Amino acid sequence: MATQVPTARSGNDETGQPADHPATPDRDTQADHDHQDAITPISARHSHSYEADKTRILTRLRRIEGQVRGVARMVEDDKYCIDILTQISAIVASSRSVGLLLLEDHIRGCVVTASPEERDATLDELNRAIERFTRSVGG
Repeated sequence: MATQVPTARSGNDETGQPADHPATPDRDTQADHDHQDAITPISARHSHSYEADKTRILTRLRRIEGQVRGVARMVEDDKYCIDILTQISAIVASSRSVGLLLLEDHIRGCVVTASPEERDATLDELNRAIERFTRSVGG
C-alpha cells in the first residue's frame, strides 16, 4: 500500500486530478498568505443562522453521502457510463439544493442582522460566496 504525500491544496484541482505538489512552506505564495490573513480561521467562526434547518441540512448531506457511495459501487461494478453520469447529476442537484438552503439561511441570519459597521464586509463576503457557489454548481 502506497503512502500518500500531503498536498498544499486540499482536494482536487479544476481538472479533477489530485493536487500535484507536496505541502511545503516555500511553495506558498504571498497571495495565499494575504488571503488567509483576511479570513478568520474556520475554527473561530460559528453560525446559528441555519439552526432551524440544521436537521434538514444534515439529512440531505447524509443522503448525498449515500449517493456518492452508490456511485463508487457503480464504478467498481463497471456499470454503464450514462447511468453513472445520471447519478452524478442527481448528486450535483442535491448539493446545489443544500447550498441554496444554506445561502438563504446565511442571508437571513448573518447578512440582514449584520451591524452597520460590518455591513460592507458582510456584503462583500456574501458576493464572493455567491460567485464561488454559482461557479461550482453551474448556476
